[in-house]
Amino acid sequence: MSNNPVLQSILDDIEEAPNGPSVAAIFDYDGTLIHGYSAVAFLREQIMSGAMSPREMRDQFTAVRKFASGKAGFSALMDATAGSMRGRSEEWFSEFGEKVYRKSIAGSIYPEARAIVAAHRRKGHTLAIISSATKYQIQPVADDLGFDNVLCTELEVKNGVFTGKAVHPTCFGEGKRMAAEALSYDTGVDLDESFFYTDSDDDLALLDVIGRPRILNANTKLKRIARQRGWNSYKFSSRGRPDLQTMMRMALAYYAMPASFALTSPILALTGNKRAMLNVAGGLWADYATAITGVELDVDGEENLWAERPAVFVFNHQSSLDALILPKLLRRDFTGVGKKEIARFPVIGQIMQFADVVLIDRKNTKKAIDAMRPVVDAIKNDGLSVSISPEGTRSVSTKLGKFKKGPFHIAMQAGVPMVPVVIHNATDSMPRGAHIARPAKIRVSVLSPVDTSDWSADTIDAHVESVRNMFLDALNQGAPETNDEISLDHWDIPDEKKRDAAE
Repeated sequence: MSNNPVLQSILDDIEEAPNGPSVAAIFDYDGTLIHGYSAVAFLREQIMSGAMSPREMRDQFTAVRKFASGKAGFSALMDATAGSMRGRSEEWFSEFGEKVYRKSIAGSIYPEARAIVAAHRRKGHTLAIISSATKYQIQPVADDLGFDNVLCTELEVKNGVFTGKAVHPTCFGEGKRMAAEALSYDTGVDLDESFFYTDSDDDLALLDVIGRPRILNANTKLKRIARQRGWNSYKFSSRGRPDLQTMMRMALAYYAMPASFALTSPILALTGNKRAMLNVAGGLWADYATAITGVELDVDGEENLWAERPAVFVFNHQSSLDALILPKLLRRDFTGVGKKEIARFPVIGQIMQFADVVLIDRKNTKKAIDAMRPVVDAIKNDGLSVSISPEGTRSVSTKLGKFKKGPFHIAMQAGVPMVPVVIHNATDSMPRGAHIARPAKIRVSVLSPVDTSDWSADTIDAHVESVRNMFLDALNQGAPETNDEISLDHWDIPDEKKRDAAE
């Protein structure tokens, strides 16, 4: 059950639909699955990286201006885009697309869209993206969300190099309708029973042939049409520029950290007990900051936080918000491990150092290993637990990254259990790259302590894999099969339908 009434209404709607792959859940991309326009992120990165010449930049902006003013169609725009790619390696541009995804697009995915896609997957529906964007913009998000079908605008490639031409018809307007009919023809989905989610009136041709049109974050014209036709329309506010109140809440949360330490400093001054002060200050800050930002924790397996201490608490690192979630959960008698760059943060860096958080140089393996030794001593001699992410850095999305061996060596050398703390959706509130936490309910699963008494250096790889599999199971993450090569020529659809769309 979602605490977002708009999202819950959509999920209830999905639940009432028939089960099985004959029902498709088709999504537009820009403005629907992600906030904003991926083309803008691509263009910005090409300009900033010097990958686009001044002439190419001029031609691209001219084409965009003509399209926006109605003086040229979408196909002309894509021809101009394709022309700027002439002679370039497709492999290079695919890698460029991954870079733009990690830097700009991953954090723009609507968390509501993630929940909607997951709900359709539970119903066994056929998942598809039909978009006017290119696969270089779409594929990383499709892989992240687990889409099996991506139907989009294609750029012609020969011998691994762009020819400078777009494949016609492009996947825009009537082209989207044709793509949906091709999907139906190839997979057997019933468009009369299927869903199509979009934000733009450019998609009216497809909306008119779909049985369950669903409008998300509509532009002005589509919003008016949706009212006239009685289509379900919803708006998300979880991405984009936060409002003033949300920014003020976050400012107060940051301010509360030094305030909490200042408020509890008499404990140290009067008793000399630094650990007692840190326990009170950390818990006070975590409680205040989660309350003021509207971050609510839904914790499953909370008893495992206290079953065996000291312990090594390992968590998947989705967000900067994890630095708030862990103190909220662990409460007392623990320390953490973070990157050395934290020391440069004004005030917060000094507080982390005062709190004996171990800051390591991730680029220098020898220094990182040396820094871990005091962590083992703190566990064995002081009875402190430690929180650490085996991923070593924040993941780009909710997908679990590779695990490093450091936390496993710490648990083994200290002779304490390892407790997996699975954070499901911290990105809902604060994705990578964001600095403002939005109100959200964050689900956390604390798994049973893992006995490390029989671990050895010879078996450490097996233990890393075993614990990582626990996270994967809890997160319900697999390796989705996605289509890497899709073009209009590959769509199994009668020639007369192709001709109709081309016209």
